Amino acid sequence: MAFNTTVETLPAMGRFSLRCKRENTVAMSKALGFELPSSISEMVRSGNVTALKLGPDEWMMTCPMDERVRITEPLAAVYTDAVHSLTEVSSREVSIRISGPEAEELLSTSCPRNLRELTVGCGVRTVFDSVQVILTREEQNQFRLDVWRSFVPHVMGLLSVATKEFECGL
Repeated sequence: MAFNTTVETLPAMGRFSLRCKRENTVAMSKALGFELPSSISEMVRSGNVTALKLGPDEWMMTCPMDERVRITEPLAAVYTDAVHSLTEVSSREVSIRISGPEAEELLSTSCPRNLRELTVGCGVRTVFDSVQVILTREEQNQFRLDVWRSFVPHVMGLLSVATKEFECGL
């Protein structure tokens, strides 16, 4: 059986860490033009903008680099009515996509989560080996790892070794 799973780094994207109180999410959702997710690990997509709820008062928002104003401008406009912290972290992380029929198995070589429980369109903060990552299941056989830039060589090295082991039938 051939190993048909690919690992690739994705182009840079706009990333923002959003923190706010629950009562401010209504005004912020209205300004953004979509409802911020209310359940931890839930992701909402509106056009090219995504919002992933990572904690009780924390979201990771992403968009193409040239569309960052779609996040910054609406939230700046409601700041006085909906106090929040929006921090751009675009250069902090790199996204790695793992896709193919063995993607789940490949990730499980270094990720302790039960990946079968992570449904399509959801994401979580977890670890890959000893590295904190944000793991999103984009499709049934496609995942995205958001990794701090300084840890990318370590994570890619682990994925490369595991890929070679699978290709050899180990």
